[in-house]
Amino acid sequence: MDDDVRPFRIEIPQSVIDDLRDRLRRTRWPEPETVDDWSQGTPLAYARELCRSWMEDYDWPAAQARLNQFPQFITAIDGLDIHFIHVRSPHPDATPLVMTHGWPGSVVEFHKVIAPLTDPASHGGSPEDAFHVVCPTLPGFGFSGKPARAGWNVDRIADGWDQLMARLGYPRYGAQGGDWGSRVTSALGRRHSGNLIGVHLNFVAFRRPDITADLTDRERASLAALDELLARGIGYAQIQSTRPQSIGYGLVDSPAALAAWITEKYWAWSDSDGDPASVFSREEMLDNIMMYWLPAAGASSARLYWESYAPRNLDPVLAPAACSIFPREIFRPSRRWVQPQFPDLRYWNEPDKGGHFAAFEQPEIFVREVRAGFRAFR
Repeated sequence: MDDDVRPFRIEIPQSVIDDLRDRLRRTRWPEPETVDDWSQGTPLAYARELCRSWMEDYDWPAAQARLNQFPQFITAIDGLDIHFIHVRSPHPDATPLVMTHGWPGSVVEFHKVIAPLTDPASHGGSPEDAFHVVCPTLPGFGFSGKPARAGWNVDRIADGWDQLMARLGYPRYGAQGGDWGSRVTSALGRRHSGNLIGVHLNFVAFRRPDITADLTDRERASLAALDELLARGIGYAQIQSTRPQSIGYGLVDSPAALAAWITEKYWAWSDSDGDPASVFSREEMLDNIMMYWLPAAGASSARLYWESYAPRNLDPVLAPAACSIFPREIFRPSRRWVQPQFPDLRYWNEPDKGGHFAAFEQPEIFVREVRAGFRAFR
């Protein structure tokens, strides 16, 4: 039946891993970049070393065990299989929480925060801050199904998540998200506010202010960073929002292309002082990349940009809202810029460390922010 929820485990045949290593071994590399930085993309030396490690050092049995550490399930939503992690808290009165990843992320981003969110008493927190955590995989990403027809935009995904939470026995719940997860979470707050306890966002789209005469220094820096992003950092989105199929051939066929495409975003969007390895282990980066390689999701995940990249809906989110703006996030609006979009904005904070991949980079700070945000909804 459509409402069946089936247990799921990642079980990859050795032949698939052998094929991956063979493709890495036979990579046809380009010449080096003509600059001494990342301004032309992932440097050749960095990409080659990452792929060498992927081929020679990456322990797939250990990685598969990491990826299977939490209970996973598959259920059909609107005719499409949706993969999700579901961890119930030992505290029966815990708050149900659906957490949504983005691109180039996956549910792997949340692996370090699930345990403290579900069982805070065992991680230095209070049982009152406990959550039942649900982490769905976006359509076309990871081990969720790949839409065969257009139409799976953020609004449809939000409707699907509302169905999913009801199916799991959570008629009222909270929602959290960054990147595309922020767009989906905001859509939940617009379309299903009556079912929501509140939303927490660590990525907030905003309407650029028309009047700039009274900007603070922090706001000027934010707009300068946005201008830099629009000038030199948005090419990936233009490609994926207009020609996802064309870029998909390379991302699905070449592990080196996929790794370089994703790793550049680790560098550009993380709070890492130019070295992604300072915040992500090599295994963590590769675990996340595997969530694109194994299911051949390079093209299907890119299509979400084609579906929903523009125009962005900045209509009011009626659900109670909390926002945490990390210092190396790619959009860093001030509270007054986003207040019109969130008429019931109850919590706002700007942590000292962290970037776009907040749960992945700074799990302790991320957990603290989620807890604080949902305390504001009580």
